[in-house]
Amino acid sequence: MPIKIFVDQGHNPSGHNTGAENSGINEQDITYNVGMYLAQMLRANPEFEVRVSRPGPDTILGTSNATSLKARVDMANDWPADYFISIHTNSNVNPNIEGTEVYVYKAYTESYFLAEHVLRGIVTVVGTKDNGVRVNPSLYVLRRTRMPAILVELAYLSNFEDRQRLIDEQYAFAEGIYDGLLVYFGLHPAE
Repeated sequence: MPIKIFVDQGHNPSGHNTGAENSGINEQDITYNVGMYLAQMLRANPEFEVRVSRPGPDTILGTSNATSLKARVDMANDWPADYFISIHTNSNVNPNIEGTEVYVYKAYTESYFLAEHVLRGIVTVVGTKDNGVRVNPSLYVLRRTRMPAILVELAYLSNFEDRQRLIDEQYAFAEGIYDGLLVYFGLHPAE
């Protein structure tokens, strides 16, 4: 039985639930691309089955922030997925804040250990700063999914170096997530 991974590309391309923006770069465009690269990698491996929340760059989910988040969770729960990965980019008023972090609902759970592997994968492949795995039980997609779920903040759009990585290294970010999954599932040894 293949492992069923639901890849949620955070935010909508327009209207409600759009993401962060900096210097003309939009979070939802980056998350869409990284999610599609990750889905390609997963589809190429018979160990996995994958679905994405936004199959096209213009896909808009829900009619408000709340229904957009609910639609993503419902798709994963109804499938039902074995694991849920939500992809985001971060932003901060302080442009010096940089790096990758992964959010989970609760510490020392299956989600938490998956998050550690995915974080290590991204930091290793892309070279971002390791900001650790963080617990945030208030995040809807982590709270309402019925399977282990992680929310990946790839890097900061508000930081110059991170923003360049998010523009230039979208495939590498996907590769980092994919490598983390492979190591977590014991499908290939860590380098």
